[in-house]
This record gives sequence, structure tokens and C-alpha cells, in this order.
Amino acid sequence: MNETWVDVLARVRGGRAQRADGVSRLRDGLPSALRCGGAALLLLLAGCAVGPDFSKPSAPDVHGYTRRPLPATLASADVAGGQAQQFVEGGDIPADWWTLFHSPPLNALIEQALAHNADLKAAQAALAVARENTKAGRGAYYPNVSAGFSASREQDPPGALAAVPSNNAFLYNLFTPQVSVSYVADVFGLNRRTVESLQAQQQAVRFQMLATRITLSTNVVAAAVQQASLRAQIEATRELIAINTKMVKILRYQLAKGYAGRLDLAAQESQLAQLQSTLPPLLTQLAQQDDLLAVLAGRFPSQAEAQTFDLASLQLPQQLPLSLPSALVAQRPDVGQAEANMHAASAQIGVAIANRLPNITLSANAGSTALAINQLFKSGTGFWSVGADLAAPIFQGGTLLHQERAAKAAYVQAAEQYRGTVLTAFQNVADTLAALQHDAEGLQAAAHAADAAKVTLDLSQRQYKDGYAGYLSLLSAEQGYQQARIALVQAQASRYADTAALFQALGGGWWHAADAGQSDAVPSEPDPTHAGHAPTTRDSDEK
Repeated sequence: MNETWVDVLARVRGGRAQRADGVSRLRDGLPSALRCGGAALLLLLAGCAVGPDFSKPSAPDVHGYTRRPLPATLASADVAGGQAQQFVEGGDIPADWWTLFHSPPLNALIEQALAHNADLKAAQAALAVARENTKAGRGAYYPNVSAGFSASREQDPPGALAAVPSNNAFLYNLFTPQVSVSYVADVFGLNRRTVESLQAQQQAVRFQMLATRITLSTNVVAAAVQQASLRAQIEATRELIAINTKMVKILRYQLAKGYAGRLDLAAQESQLAQLQSTLPPLLTQLAQQDDLLAVLAGRFPSQAEAQTFDLASLQLPQQLPLSLPSALVAQRPDVGQAEANMHAASAQIGVAIANRLPNITLSANAGSTALAINQLFKSGTGFWSVGADLAAPIFQGGTLLHQERAAKAAYVQAAEQYRGTVLTAFQNVADTLAALQHDAEGLQAAAHAADAAKVTLDLSQRQYKDGYAGYLSLLSAEQGYQQARIALVQAQASRYADTAALFQALGGGWWHAADAGQSDAVPSEPDPTHAGHAPTTRDSDEK
């Protein structure tokens, strides 16, 4: 054999003559039985990982979120949730951003949700699965060692030229214990690229879990705000129904006395019926929000404690942190997940390329064989072998080639998905900023309308008391005021909800969480006091 694989690799990797000479001298000094194994070992040490090395995508060259500059201060109104809000350019987001609403019941509910929500626990378990799969993949870095023992009773035919045992017995027992060691030399980085892909997949699952956590806290805030809004709307709607019921009674009395026409009564009855039809949907929505809050907290709707929120008890955050556009891609979990998927696809290209290249396996066996157990491991019963196998694919019907092309196409797909995710992230922030600006203006207008309706009601009450206005005019003013109240409550709820949506759109501050570095910990066992439990198994010692 004139040229070994080590010589070939040294020549291919730059024609380094000194390395080839050193390998030759080492090869000449080795016993012939170990020469192939030593050459393969040096080939492993000189190996490289084929395929592209992944590079982190750079942040987009964008300097703003909206076409027009944002106002320094959003419009304010003298009502709950009407405080002036200011954007803090480059401001950071706390991990527990919901505490900025200064509502102890809301804080307690979110803590319950983070501790018991089934979706979050499932995401944590999925992360534990990905972590263990990564650790399992690292096992390819190490040799495989196995031990075996065989025992058999054999009989050779009497006509055999020679019996197997040295004593020429034709009927004998054979006992053979042995230890086998095998190691696949990662010459072209198949194992390294595989583990790299598994690590990237673990990161993708981790970001998915973080996104679930942020979405959960945002959903709890939104559900609490919606519940408070519905309760206020139901209260105002019931008052409207009561007012219209009085107006119908008055018109019926006036119709009987001849002071009112049938048309006026029919119009008022129609309005009353329309108002009454709006109440059941509001009650349904309120019940659904109560059930949603219970499920988000990991409770059955029938077993959860009643949660009652009031918009007046929530304090609107006045300082809104606005991350720099260049930092958004590092803060958004969905962007991090898309980047990790892109990394995993890049590593899979190396895996596909390595599958088309030669594979070297080093193996060794050692043991003892004897005709009786008490003779095992005595002198003359031992055996050993050392070998190296080289296998290279020659013809696979185009399978490996097309798998490599598919891996490259998958990387292009992951790259485009990453780009789409980044665009969507900027869109979410831009939409939320526009909504906040319009919410502030809408709340200001709704507050002015409610103030005007209240002034109208006060004047109508004074005129009715002094005898200058009829009772129907007073009821009409009260009706207008309640309708203005409903519009005001809806505007308040929109501003609270969109403020929470901004924190979510900017990444939710997960990087400041105390357990951010421990987010891949094994999840705790299911709690049977919550939404059910499944049989659990305890971890055994790693084999």
C-alpha cells in the first residue's frame, strides 16, 4: 500500500509535506496489526466538518417602525386609562411588565397562569424533550462499548476431519465472554453537523416556549381588561333597558290619554327590543371571559375562584419603552425561533453532504473462550482483534444526491421564513403603535362626548325639577349618557389592551426573567389538583 488515507487527506488539505512525512514515520514504527487503526485515528484528528458554517443574520438596516414620526406624547383625557403616554426610545422592557398596571389581583392571576397553565407546561416538556435529544446525539462522539456472554453445547459429526476443540472431542461445551468496542470516526463531521442541528432545534423549541409564556401573560391581561369592559357595558346596557322601559310605559299612558301617537310608541318599543337583544350576547361574552381566565390559570371553570376586574383599578403605564429597530430581532422569540430553524437547516446540509462521503469505523474485540467456565481467562484461552472498516457509497439510485439538494432547498425555505418573520415582527410593532395613537385620540373624543352627555343630563334633570322639561326629555338625556358611557368604556379597554400588546410585540422582556438561563429545565410533575394528571415516570440512571 503506497499511500494511506492520511496521506491523501494531508495532500488534499493543502499538500502539507511535513504532515505526510510525520505520518509515514509513525506508520513505519507501528506494528502491522495496528497500522490501519493508527492511520484512521490520525485521519479523524485531521477531519473537518463539511457543509456551510452558519452565520447569524445581521439586523435589518431599518431606523424606524412607522412612516411618520411618532408624537412625543399621546393625547390624554381626564378619565381612568386616559393618562398621557410617552415613548421612551431605546427603553428596556421588564420581564414582569404586567406589574406596571399596578393591579395586585392581575399580578396574582398571571403568576397562577405561569405556574399551572397546561400549554406552557407542554411547551416546557417539549423543551426537555429537545434537550434530551441533543444529549442523546452527543453520544455519537464516544465509542460504543458492549459486553456479551455466550454458552452453547455442540456436537460435531463423527465423520468430521477434525473436531473443534484441541482435545478432538466431538461433544463439548463452549463458553465465550467478550467485550466489544466500536467507534465511528467523524472524519467529515457527520456527527458534529447532526449535533449542531439538534442544538439548533433545541433553541427553536426554547424560543417557542418563551413565545408561549409571553402570549400567555398577554392573554391574561387582555382577558381581564375585556372582562372589566364587559361588566361596565352590561351595567350601562341594563340601565338603558330600564330607561327605555320607563319611556315605553309613559308613551303607553300618553297614548291612552290621547297625548301621544301610535307611531311614537312603536318606535320606542322597537328601540327597547333592540336594547334587550344586545344584553344576552354581552352576558355570553362575560361568561366566556370568566371561563377563559380560569383555563388560562390552569383551573376548571366550575372550580375556579371568581375573578372580578374593574378598569378604574388598573393604572395605565405612562412610560412606554420603545426598543430600537436593530434590537427587535434579538428580542422577539418568534424571530429567534426562525433563526434557529435556519441554523438547523444549514447543519442538515452538512449532514447530507457527509452521508455521501466515506465512513470509517474502528473496532476492537477481546475475550476468552473455554470448554468449561472454570477455565475462562486462563492462559491460552484469550483472544483479541483490532480492525478498521472503510465504507463509501457508490450507487444509491440518486437518493443521497437528491437528499443533499433537498437539504439546500430546505435552507432556502428556512431563510425566507426568517425574512417573513422579521417583516411580521416590524408590522406588529407598527400596527400597535398606530393603534395606541388612535386609541388615545379615540378615548379623548369619547371622554368629551361623555362629559357633554353628562352636562346634558344635569341640565335636563334641573329643567325637569323646575318644570321646564318633560319626563321623556329627561329619560332621553339619561339614555344618551349611558350610550356615551358604553363608548367610553370600549375606548378605555382598547387602550389598556393595546398597551399590553406593545409589550408583547417588543418581545415581552423575557431576557430579564430570573429563570431565563434555566428555561430548559425538566418540567415538574403534573399537579393533580389542577386540570388533570397523567401517570408519571421517574428518571433512571443514564446508560
